[in-house]
Amino acid sequence: MYEKTFPNKRFQHTLSFLQKHISTDETILDLGVKNPFSEIMTREGYAIENTLGEDLDVNFSSVHNSKAEVVTAFEIFEHLIAPFNVLREIKADKLVASIPMRLWFSPAYQSKTDPWDRHYHEFEDWQFDWLLEKAGWIIKDSAKWTNPVKKIGIRPLLRSITPRYYIVYAEKKSHTDISNT
Repeated sequence: MYEKTFPNKRFQHTLSFLQKHISTDETILDLGVKNPFSEIMTREGYAIENTLGEDLDVNFSSVHNSKAEVVTAFEIFEHLIAPFNVLREIKADKLVASIPMRLWFSPAYQSKTDPWDRHYHEFEDWQFDWLLEKAGWIIKDSAKWTNPVKKIGIRPLLRSITPRYYIVYAEKKSHTDISNT
């Protein structure tokens, strides 16, 4: 199917997790502009729409205007200053989201050429769980995987054994769930 090399290993894990929880009968709003993974989702039979590149820290129009049953967010929340806000604005009842995890042996990612391609947050799994729960989501399933690189050294060795990506499937809390917390 897809080669298991970066970024395709990540894509294969993400696709398998998505297929485990989301049917191709459900419509998807994918946070972020059209990208290689949204094209893979389309090829796999998912009906998706993407956001338009707006700043999701302050502009929720795509989220408000979408009738999608599911929202996906693959490596998006680390770029936002306040991901809590857009998470609260999502109308869909299902969310599949992944993040790059904070690595104790490596600084947060910062592109040298693109001022928008920077990680404001790199979460530990418990921090991301807490963010989702505080924003009104109940985590139903999660998974982690590594991102080994084909280099020699201490950091490449650590990357081969330390989980780099974290993905969750969550459902929006009902009013009953909210009143019980």
